[in-house]
Amino acid sequence: MDGSSGECTGRVGAPASKEKTVVFSLLCDIGLWIPEILAVVLSGSITLFADVMKDGNEILATMFALAILIKMRHGAGFTYDYGMGKFETLTRIATGAVMFISIAIIFFSAIHRLIVPEALRPTGVWIAIPLVILTAIIDTWLWKKNYRIAQIDPSPIMETQWRLRRAKSFADVAVLISFVLSFALIGYSWSVYIDPGISFVIIGFLLIAGIREISSSLPDLFDKTLEEDLQIVILQELSAFFNEYHGFYGVRSRRSGSKIYIDIFLGFDPGLTMGAVQATSDRLKGSLEGKIQGSIVSIVPTSERSAQAGRM
Repeated sequence: MDGSSGECTGRVGAPASKEKTVVFSLLCDIGLWIPEILAVVLSGSITLFADVMKDGNEILATMFALAILIKMRHGAGFTYDYGMGKFETLTRIATGAVMFISIAIIFFSAIHRLIVPEALRPTGVWIAIPLVILTAIIDTWLWKKNYRIAQIDPSPIMETQWRLRRAKSFADVAVLISFVLSFALIGYSWSVYIDPGISFVIIGFLLIAGIREISSSLPDLFDKTLEEDLQIVILQELSAFFNEYHGFYGVRSRRSGSKIYIDIFLGFDPGLTMGAVQATSDRLKGSLEGKIQGSIVSIVPTSERSAQAGRM
């Protein structure tokens, strides 16, 4: 009894912990973003400009994440479970699309600076360096914290958040390296190319993040949420119940937050009573939910004709 209560308490506290972490992330991003924009103007650094553009994308992604968490906390019961998951997926695709727009802007700015080189202005750099160091410390801490939350209560939101923070931590280091090398090698004429050159590292981080956001979201839109290992679990369970149903007509799945909704369409002997069908469905449902963490399984009795009509 106590163990059950403790587990329940942990599950209830998990969304609140997620929301607090995301709010803190958003406040830190906005608070540091404004002075970083000023530092870009004063320093003329393309690498810092790329980092500021990246920060803008992360602020957008974090705002979407917060909106989803608030909606899930207030909730609508089972009414819009799939709709909420679809909204979460679409926001990730939108974030990825904005990242690609940012990549194009940064890329052409960097190319222009390579063609028309310009030395960094020290005033802006001295403002930027402490800001970047502070940002790197905060981003690394949030990366570790979000990762721990994602391990305890997995969800696409927290998976995205810790990956964004990890990429941002590496990007912060790239900006610092750009400043250090630009000033350490200032005596060389080619040092003016260091800053725009390193900006392509930030472009790389944005490109990887954008591709991941879109590619990981598309399967959810086409009801292909389940990873291969989970598909194997379902097939093994269906094999174990092989003699208790007559037809298998497919699986449909959807993620929504930390939940995985799985619909399994089975055909049963018309001679069975509804009670017998329900008993088999309950046992299969219970077995699958026990083996797939966070799953909500629905066994849908159907016929071959209904299954074919549903595909048309």
